[in-house]
Amino acid sequence: MSSSLGTLFRVSTFGESHGVGVGAVVDGCPAGLHLSEADIQGQLDRRRPGQSDLTTPREEADQVTILSGVENGLTLGTPIGLLVHNKDQRPGDYGEMDQVPRPSHADFTYQAKYGIRASSGGGRSSARETIGRVAAGAIAEKILREEWGVEIVAWVSSIGSEQSSDIDPETVSRAQVDATLSRCPDQPSAERMEALVREVLDAKDSVGGIVSCVCRNIPAGWGEPVFDKLDAKLAQAMLSLPATKGFEIGSGFAGTQLRGSQHNDPFVQKGERLGTVTNNAGGVLGGISSGEPILFRVAFKPVATIGQPQQTADFSGKPVTMEAKGRHDPCVVPRAVPIVESMAALVLLDLALRQKVRG
Repeated sequence: MSSSLGTLFRVSTFGESHGVGVGAVVDGCPAGLHLSEADIQGQLDRRRPGQSDLTTPREEADQVTILSGVENGLTLGTPIGLLVHNKDQRPGDYGEMDQVPRPSHADFTYQAKYGIRASSGGGRSSARETIGRVAAGAIAEKILREEWGVEIVAWVSSIGSEQSSDIDPETVSRAQVDATLSRCPDQPSAERMEALVREVLDAKDSVGGIVSCVCRNIPAGWGEPVFDKLDAKLAQAMLSLPATKGFEIGSGFAGTQLRGSQHNDPFVQKGERLGTVTNNAGGVLGGISSGEPILFRVAFKPVATIGQPQQTADFSGKPVTMEAKGRHDPCVVPRAVPIVESMAALVLLDLALRQKVRG
């Protein structure tokens, strides 16, 4: 099972949702970087459960501990071990699901692949695995910000049928995003989204949505031709997240409705660099960054585990009625915002280091 991402900046995650803990090992972090738990904790706090009545009530502080690779506040250039202990695991909530694969969950496919699976909480298929990604992504983002001035901001652009009004990717900030429970920076849209999530929660159901993300101040030239294109690596990273079902960059699928004369981005001089008037390409041309903001969207399906009775079958094929217990988000997208940002940071830093080595 592949649990690693990256070439020069390589991250491997470990742990199960109801095990002792989860975390990551980061290999390839440059030496001499000022780094402490506080640099990482902020993004973990944005990801953690129990933030509001829109999220799972599971109580986890998600406090990170740096196990290795840092001494006297400076990175050593050696692997950085990151650990977050699970404090509020309740494997007993999953007892009756031991022999029943949850509809649209990975229980069935993990059992089919390995002949065994984590019996509670989904194990590695749980969104709790993303803690290691977020912790590692916070390190990557610190390097990107300090060396290149890169800014990465994600936000919720839709929940169910509720879509946000236009958000300016040139100016949107994390402070604006975090000002609402739904993490939609448009207040009227946020209120409608939050009302929908509460309605779904009361019905013991779930709902999906879309997270948009902008990466600003990316120099032209990052990304590798053909198989390691920047947009291809972003797509791989985002679609590796639990519950994701779609990825699009720039104009995305809507761009298919335009003519080439409408879709093309004409070049123009912007200060000391060549840029484009429009950005339908989403900041990537031929798999390489163009210097324009990188803009993409990630679609998340409704959470698979719901409290409503569902007619399904157990592993032997016997019809059963499942009414899932446990504590689950009615909608994952508000908590997915820092996860998307972190995965973008991991991809961008790895490609930045590859370009730096090229000289």
